[in-house]
Amino acid sequence: MKKQRHPGGPLDLQRARILVTNDDGAGAQGLRLLVRIAKTLSPDVWVVAPEVEQSAASHSLTVRAPLRVNKLGDRRFSVNGTPTDCVLLAVGQLLADRIPDLVLSGINQGGNLAEDISHSGTVAAAFQATVMGIRGIALSQIRRPQHPVKWSTAEHFAPDLVRRLTREEWQRDVLININFPDRVSSAVSGIEITRQGRRRQIERVTESFDPYGEPYYWIGSPRTDGSGHAGTSDIDAAARGAVSVTPLNLNLTDRATAARLRKAFS
Repeated sequence: MKKQRHPGGPLDLQRARILVTNDDGAGAQGLRLLVRIAKTLSPDVWVVAPEVEQSAASHSLTVRAPLRVNKLGDRRFSVNGTPTDCVLLAVGQLLADRIPDLVLSGINQGGNLAEDISHSGTVAAAFQATVMGIRGIALSQIRRPQHPVKWSTAEHFAPDLVRRLTREEWQRDVLININFPDRVSSAVSGIEITRQGRRRQIERVTESFDPYGEPYYWIGSPRTDGSGHAGTSDIDAAARGAVSVTPLNLNLTDRATAARLRKAFS
């Protein structure tokens, strides 16, 4: 395998190899859109995406079953696994001659904000890329249930955002999470650099019964977002109609608590 150079410096997209993946599946509209966007940035674009939808798969790996790769076309493959599986197979096998310089994951149908980040398959693919020393960007288009997805907003902003982000220096352990607001592009208020937010209310479990009278449970009821939308979080920015750009770090250590515990245990 050709070794990946350190990803810290600016990236020349015209010479870059881009891997596109997602968690909505290989046939998803958001994936097709992201491929079109990627091809405006680089001539060397590859797709390795889950065979079926893997939403909320988080950073899971398939370790107790074989993975199968299906060639869909030139530089296009599907995998019967998770988004993380797709990145691993792409880097370790399918693109081993020259591994990607950039992984773009998405465009997810729905936002990945606040606590969503922890279980998002879209973010997990960018996370895995970063673990492997490759720049990773997750992209999501926020939508309201039972309303059309405003794909044109992501299409309008994503190309320039990726160009601008890859011109900057990146720390090795950083990935980028982008959320486009549920607004037409002309109504977007701007681009904001944000932090991961917290919701006041998380998912509840709803109980119902099937036609045979057996109970079943459904996760994912409506949630209350934000803290008044005056803050600097991703959910606040989305509520203001802004594109949210959130740098995330692989290292989850809380340094302040670690320092206090060292004193307590010394």
